Amino acid sequence: MKKNAWLVIIFCLLGQVAASQSVKHAQVTKYPSYKGLVMAGYQGWFGAPADGMLYPDETKIRIDMWPDVSEYEKTYPTGMKHADGSVARFFSSRDKSTVDLHFKWMKEYGVDGVFMQRFFSAARPGEARNIVLQNAFEAASAYERAIAVMYDLSGLKASGEDCSRLIEDWKYLVDSLKVTRQKGTKTYLFFDGKPLVAIWGVGFPDRPYNIRNIGIERFIDFLQHDPEYGGCSVMLGVPTFWRDLNADCLPDPYLHEIIRKADIVLPWMVQRFTPLLHNDMDRYRDVIIEDIKWCKQNGVSYVPCATPGFSWHNLSRFEFPDDVKPVGSIPRQGGRFYWQQLSTAIRAGAEMIYVAMFDEVNEGTAIFKCSDNPPVSEVAKFVDMDGMPSDHYLWLTGEAARMLRREKPLTFKMPSR
Repeated sequence: MKKNAWLVIIFCLLGQVAASQSVKHAQVTKYPSYKGLVMAGYQGWFGAPADGMLYPDETKIRIDMWPDVSEYEKTYPTGMKHADGSVARFFSSRDKSTVDLHFKWMKEYGVDGVFMQRFFSAARPGEARNIVLQNAFEAASAYERAIAVMYDLSGLKASGEDCSRLIEDWKYLVDSLKVTRQKGTKTYLFFDGKPLVAIWGVGFPDRPYNIRNIGIERFIDFLQHDPEYGGCSVMLGVPTFWRDLNADCLPDPYLHEIIRKADIVLPWMVQRFTPLLHNDMDRYRDVIIEDIKWCKQNGVSYVPCATPGFSWHNLSRFEFPDDVKPVGSIPRQGGRFYWQQLSTAIRAGAEMIYVAMFDEVNEGTAIFKCSDNPPVSEVAKFVDMDGMPSDHYLWLTGEAARMLRREKPLTFKMPSR
């Protein structure tokens, strides 16, 4: 090979090194891939009001599960009482000790980590609105749990708004909060060797925005290719029936164009399957198998969603006063429904799983420690734990993660301790 040719190769390699060093993300992480992990969504939106009184009376309750607060360093009184007359207490997500405890549980039970929900309406600089995120990244490093940012497009309006704010917000998160290179152990979740950023809420017909004019392609291109802040992988959160563009999905083939630009597709499967229908897990299995087949043909990776159950009776009293939902509309069955999804997804070929959610008690999907002794009320009703320990769903999640990685044999019967 001629000397000039060698010089060209050397300069190209040096250019690649320089380019990689200009990217503002850490070059290494404890979690270089989503594959083999069970991740959960994390809301972190429960804050104590200025007067320190959460849920002053039963008419203000908008949650359907009550957390087990016995291990929290700080809790706050509510206007509710338990059956024994004691005051029901609640935590605040804004307390550092709360977030620390949650990540401690993740490590203790083998939950691999969480996607931090970042809503469009709240994606702005400012210490007050970002305190939970900051605490979470510190705790993720301390307990060596995977963590990533998930942008939720909820709050995006129909006119005059697009994803440009999220571009600036990502720059802020990288520069100011240093999310992709946090202090201590680097645990930001990567995929294909690149930091993974999720964008949730593309293709749902009940959203006021048109996916064709919100700049979604520009945002994806920025995350993947910007010379300073890019070099990322992208996961898109879409409806369950995205592949067929029907049922819960917009009938717009443009959605498939967007998905092909992404690295991972995540269908939102909450409320789409239920143990109350005979053989509904067969339908769940078939959806996953066909989704994986489409993804392989189109060069996109795939992660299915699993959830313990669903209930939004108390929330629906505010959102749908003329159509109040029943308590536990998708029952947990003591964890059997959750385990059916987890084991079915693994058997169907899933290489990674998204759990909805870690701390979502508003819709009754939480896997963190909840109580079988909720407050007593004539108005507010709660889903209980079916007599299971408060840590039951954390433990099941950890078991699923070990079986996903083939550290234990897969079992279709819900395991017991």
